Amino acid sequence: MNYEAVIGLEVHVQVKTRSKMFSRVPVAFGAPENTLTDPVVLGLPGALPVMNLAALDAVIKAGLMLGCEIAPVCKWDRKNYFYPDSPKNYQISQYDQPLCRGGSVEIELPGPSRNVMGEHRRVPLTRIHLEEDVGKLNHGANESLVDFNRAGTPLMEIVSEPALRSAEEAFAFLTALRAVMVCGGISDCDMEKGQLRCDANISVRPEGSPRLGTKVELKNLNSISFVRDGIAHEIRRQLAVVQSGGVIVQETRDYDGQTGASQSLRTKEQEHDYRYFPDPDLMPVAVDAAWKERIRSQCPELPFERQRRFFSEYGLPYTITSVLVVDRELSEYFEEAARLSADPLAVGNWVVNQFLRELGEGKLSFAELRRRVPPAAAAELVAEIAKGTVLTTAVAGLSAALFQADPPVGVRQAIEKAGLAQRSSGEDLERWCREAIAGNPKALADFKAGRDSAINGFKGPVMRAAKGKADPKAVDEMLRRLLKEAG
Repeated sequence: MNYEAVIGLEVHVQVKTRSKMFSRVPVAFGAPENTLTDPVVLGLPGALPVMNLAALDAVIKAGLMLGCEIAPVCKWDRKNYFYPDSPKNYQISQYDQPLCRGGSVEIELPGPSRNVMGEHRRVPLTRIHLEEDVGKLNHGANESLVDFNRAGTPLMEIVSEPALRSAEEAFAFLTALRAVMVCGGISDCDMEKGQLRCDANISVRPEGSPRLGTKVELKNLNSISFVRDGIAHEIRRQLAVVQSGGVIVQETRDYDGQTGASQSLRTKEQEHDYRYFPDPDLMPVAVDAAWKERIRSQCPELPFERQRRFFSEYGLPYTITSVLVVDRELSEYFEEAARLSADPLAVGNWVVNQFLRELGEGKLSFAELRRRVPPAAAAELVAEIAKGTVLTTAVAGLSAALFQADPPVGVRQAIEKAGLAQRSSGEDLERWCREAIAGNPKALADFKAGRDSAINGFKGPVMRAAKGKADPKAVDEMLRRLLKEAG
């Protein structure tokens, strides 16, 4: 019997706000342990929560970008459980009246190669709700310590329908969702900082069956790659159980991305175990049309929409667009430069292949890219190369010259300072090429006999005469013209 996997994801995204969800304590990463707390965060008697409007705005924006229905009224509930990372022994969340329902995430499945666009489809969502994060347990050899700095941070939970069928689809879903969140300025989604976390619900069933199998929740998937690997591992484990006549037990399992193994943590809780009830300290939230329209006006172009526009408007290939649209700042930088240039494709090549390399090697931010090579300078650089001002062999050197100059210098100044300008005039180049042809009759005879590679015999003398300052492309073109004239 053939089986298929059924996967649903619960994605937790920390919302990018200055303060916590129900208190004025700042949100920060890396602060000394237990310094970002107050009576509200710690749940001390008499402390009352106050809602963070910026967090509500961010979740409404996420819902609008993903095509969700925004609830006209949502409310807050207490989710009760007893665990060391929850200082109040309950979590303020949303149960039966979440802020967003429905919607979908557009994903791209892997293409036949890395250079070709894959199939696109939409994965439906169940809901998006807002809650507060819990603390973090730090486990040592003989003790576990809790840090409440993270507790109370606004946390958005995005729940997909059980509509994914493979580990690769789950990887594509998280990649696309992360791009939307970053594009909207909703979250930085840095998994190393816990800003994006994912739990996967996985089951297997006979292929074509309408009934869902018993699901297993997989936790501690702390990178998108580990999500993919953990799901693939769990599918293999469940298939081995059912194909040997065993029964899948509903449970929560821990996946270790380093070893590629999982182990049972506990049997899975049911909803009634959390004893949800409305929070008596918080009023419901009414979202009117004016509020939604205010947020809708702030929603940027979605990454895949921008990619399709870059295809049609600028004629960029998939290899360039797939890099540009991952980051909103980078794609906006490209577009500013492209609108000032006669060759958007060349601008895209420079941004993706040269500028990103310099940023990575220098560990520089996008703000540094704008400071050292403003969009107008990128357009000027492409124009100078098109005019033949710069040697085509000097591309990497020019890129480095621009980034290493601090304070920044202009394009012409960088070319001159790095000695990358082509010094030969058209008359000099023609003279050197004629002298090279006259001085190598054997190569001339071979070229006339149809051996195209014989042209290389002339290039060395030309480059020596030019002291390395002649453009190889211009040399090749000049030699071919003269050789054609020579019959």
